[in-house]
Amino acid sequence: GVMAAPRDGTLSWFLALTLGVSLIKFLLIKAYHSTDFEVHRNWLAITHSLPVSKWYFEETSEWTLDYPPFFAWFEYGLSHIAKYFDEEMLVVQNLTYASPATILFQRLSVIFTDLVFVYAVKECCKCVQGGKRPRDILGSPSFVLAVLLLWNFGLLIVDHIHFQYNGFLFGVFLLSVARHFQGRHLEGAFLFAVLLNLKHIYLYIAPAYGIYLLRSFCLIQDNSDGSLKWRNFSFIRLAALGIIVCSVFALSFGPFLALDQLPQVLSRLFPFKRGLCHAYWAPNFWALYNAADKALSVLGIKLKLLDVAKLPKASMTGGLVQEFQHSVLPSVSPLITLICTLISVSPALFSIWHRPCGARGFLRCCVICALGSFLFGWHVHEKAILMAILPLSILAVESKDDAGVFLILATTGHLSLFPLLFTTPEFPIKILLMLLFTLYSFTSLKRLFRPECCLINTVESVYLSGLIPLEIFCELIYPLTSWQQTFPFIPLLLTSVYCAFGIIYSFFRLYGILLRGPRYTTKRKSH
Repeated sequence: GVMAAPRDGTLSWFLALTLGVSLIKFLLIKAYHSTDFEVHRNWLAITHSLPVSKWYFEETSEWTLDYPPFFAWFEYGLSHIAKYFDEEMLVVQNLTYASPATILFQRLSVIFTDLVFVYAVKECCKCVQGGKRPRDILGSPSFVLAVLLLWNFGLLIVDHIHFQYNGFLFGVFLLSVARHFQGRHLEGAFLFAVLLNLKHIYLYIAPAYGIYLLRSFCLIQDNSDGSLKWRNFSFIRLAALGIIVCSVFALSFGPFLALDQLPQVLSRLFPFKRGLCHAYWAPNFWALYNAADKALSVLGIKLKLLDVAKLPKASMTGGLVQEFQHSVLPSVSPLITLICTLISVSPALFSIWHRPCGARGFLRCCVICALGSFLFGWHVHEKAILMAILPLSILAVESKDDAGVFLILATTGHLSLFPLLFTTPEFPIKILLMLLFTLYSFTSLKRLFRPECCLINTVESVYLSGLIPLEIFCELIYPLTSWQQTFPFIPLLLTSVYCAFGIIYSFFRLYGILLRGPRYTTKRKSH
């Protein structure tokens, strides 16, 4: 039929993109994998061979179970397929067990659970407004979005080389976002509650959900003068939300509450014994803070203002999670990072309460919450930048301003993931995939908003170009110098500090767009 033609067209290119990226994932099965591979193998073993009451107590391996209960059940489900590949991987005592069958199973489990992500991307593509149907598919916002999400560089290297299940988790997140765009708010809230019980890092985005649902779902109508009248508040909707969210949490934590294990589970989920910065410093505000502290202490020693003997032995050289003591600047506690995070995101939350801009305003607020917590959070992992890059992709194909921020954020954020892959064979892979993704995002977004408009200005271009010499120095030149032995952490420090500026800048640019309102340059459908 005439109506079905565009839909089939969509299906064919979407399938091609999915198969293409799946092929790359299969080719990466033999690639290097990090200790996260052993973490997940250990969790398969724990959930398979121990009763639920022991899951959060088991500590044979140093990689104890520290994700919420739904993720533990997810691993439990996988373990029933794993036993057909190699039963030995399900023995808790088999530390660092990695037979070919085990590797094959774990890699395939990531590739197949990514189908949740593929479905979510398909739903998100339906939500973007492409104006009139463009003559060439390649130039349509939904096509560009599908590539930016399915072929996202960060997800490819973090999940399919480094090893984790982020694709599956982001699938649940993006599906929840798509449901809000489609006005199916209860489904969206349900999915987000499930997501929080799969991985609690998404708590960072929870304030955006809470305020958006209260303001745009529970308040039924706005007054013409913009004032809030509580009689417009639907307690039935609030009750429905409450029942959905509470029942998900009850299902998740109920068994552990019954076993009197709630404190133990929570202590595993929120370990504040870890340091301010992760092993590989995430490119955030604290990386700049630590670098400033380091610089000041070196300067102080040179100028004889500080006594070397009195300084804390700060070993930032290692790659392991450890406490970093500040020599000059005051030390930072988890509470301070929490306060900084809350201050950094509160204007965005106020904004969607007082001037709600529908699902798009909500999504921008999610991105700001993810970025604020990335910049100021405690023990942030550099992978957390994907929580901002992926949802921002959706806004980037609709508004020129967001596209500009996306290019800066994605390029610096993805480059800061490079230290995760430090093995030689993976070097050309990460360079090529990064170049492919970055070139595509620059060219396709430029095409989307007509060639004559500039998405980024000269200063921004110069900053981004600086990433190339930085990378050449860190990866190729520095290892040849004599400093490699004495100061092995310098490349990491340089990458983190340089990328931190771009990410902080993106944060402020996004705030500017939020407070001013985006200029949509693609022709919008008239509602």
